Amino acid sequence: MATAKPFVSPSLTYETMEETLDIKPKHESLSIGIPKETSFNENRIALTPDGVAVIVANGHRVHIESNAGEGANYTDKDYSEAGAKIVYDKKQVFESEIIVKSAPVSEEECEFLRPNQYIISPVNQAVMKREILEKMMHKRITALSFENLKDASGHNPIVRSMSEIAGSAVMLIAGQHLSNANNGKGVLVGGISGIPPTKVVIIGAGIVGEYAARTALAMGASVKVFDNSIYRLKRMQNNIGVRMWTSVIEPKILAKQLKTCDVAVGALSGSGGRTPLVVTEEMVSAMRPGTVIVDVSIDHGGVFETSMVTTHKKPTFTKYDVIHYCVPNIPSGFARTASQAISNVLMPLLLETAEDGGIDKTIWHKINIRTGIYMFKGSLTNFYLSERFDLKFTDLNLLIASRR
Repeated sequence: MATAKPFVSPSLTYETMEETLDIKPKHESLSIGIPKETSFNENRIALTPDGVAVIVANGHRVHIESNAGEGANYTDKDYSEAGAKIVYDKKQVFESEIIVKSAPVSEEECEFLRPNQYIISPVNQAVMKREILEKMMHKRITALSFENLKDASGHNPIVRSMSEIAGSAVMLIAGQHLSNANNGKGVLVGGISGIPPTKVVIIGAGIVGEYAARTALAMGASVKVFDNSIYRLKRMQNNIGVRMWTSVIEPKILAKQLKTCDVAVGALSGSGGRTPLVVTEEMVSAMRPGTVIVDVSIDHGGVFETSMVTTHKKPTFTKYDVIHYCVPNIPSGFARTASQAISNVLMPLLLETAEDGGIDKTIWHKINIRTGIYMFKGSLTNFYLSERFDLKFTDLNLLIASRR
């Protein structure tokens, strides 16, 4: 059977349709709530009074729970002078559209969450529980995590700042625990004429390792860095601008260097999972008495086999006569600096969200922010979390496209 040919009538006229442009909506007024953190060892606050003042000056409302800034030495007066409203009931803080936290959402806080709220906080996969995610999904929450948030240049600004703080703090902590006052061996980190410099071994050449090396060199120590990525070792040398002693992680070489060092720093990052254990108990037992180990990677399991989590109240323990400092969340011990670093990232982000007309519009216009969203309107959009807790994963890009 012959197919009919398409027929075009000469009486019809064909015209191009007008182009419709995606126009940004008008500025939206935000209501932001900052609860007081109750989780262990958390002293930071996600917005400083200076950050709040800018947000309020742009026509937004900020509700903050009384004494929320206490850990970072910010008073209620500082916040009320910045234009925030001080609230004495946690439940009242959670009536805001946007909740900004410096610690992960806790089970207790899940009860206060309102449907369709937007939360900005760390997610901390190590302590996250399935029940918390399920409650958030049920309330159709949209959540953005500090750890995965990327800026326009593709970097993680908050993680980077926290790593810089932790790296810089490492040598101050080690110096403190080498002194007699803390039952150390009574050694100054270095820089004294005629006395051989203190030897520091850093395992990991990421941002933490780089800042630890920078501080150690500035204090006059001799630094040796181990990492399995030649690229990271090269980048570190170029950034610091000094040719340093570097090596890939080869157990025999590492054991030899650890035997004679005064400070050993664990600064490997566990990309998504646990950090590799590269220093065995045997290697630690061969280290000199009074040596200080600072395991910054304890947040992700630790680099040293002998590491066990400690607290800011009791930060060290001794094993094989070696002092171990294994406090997770080191930046929280320098809470004011850490709070300023977080606030510097979140304050512009919140103003951007308002300008775009809400978080849904921001995600549509700014692709880099999508990496930080781990839940969108109750759908889990983080693959690691969905795999770990066996929950349904939904692709964020598909979700956003389907809503346009």
